[in-house]
Amino acid sequence: MRKTVSFVLNGNRMEMEIEPEWTLLHLLREELEMTGSKSGCESGECGACTVIVNGKAVNSCLFPAPEIEGASVTTIEGMAKPTGELHPLQTAFIEKGAVQCGYCTPGMIMSAKALLDENPNPSEGEIRHALAGNMCRCTGYVQILDAVKFAAHALSTKGEVRPRKGEERIA
Repeated sequence: MRKTVSFVLNGNRMEMEIEPEWTLLHLLREELEMTGSKSGCESGECGACTVIVNGKAVNSCLFPAPEIEGASVTTIEGMAKPTGELHPLQTAFIEKGAVQCGYCTPGMIMSAKALLDENPNPSEGEIRHALAGNMCRCTGYVQILDAVKFAAHALSTKGEVRPRKGEERIA
């Protein structure tokens, strides 16, 4: 039996009928055509499907869609400004070469955003812990850690992501 749920998705109020067995990943990808969150393992092991629900990073492949009632959901599609300007985390991933094949990138960025929203100045250990549920098969972990550190610095200086002295911008 279908159920009506109301929630906020990337700042927009939504109301829709869903099936009780749907996961949040199914709802996002198949019903709303928001394909930024990836279906990787479908068992909560890889983090490719990570989104933010009420400020917390969650594996949308395991998150029951009916539980979004009254919740606020942020996906990778909601990160950039309406003007198209990228979020400092997205820019940092580009600047630091943290995007390789790109499959893990949305989940990594969402996990990092949840961390930085809660802790704007994390240690490397805290970053590692926050990203522990996200796998990168290209082994871009060094660049990903650098990107999160870079974004944290940028966000603490009003969102300006600029190369530091001695660093070059990656074209």
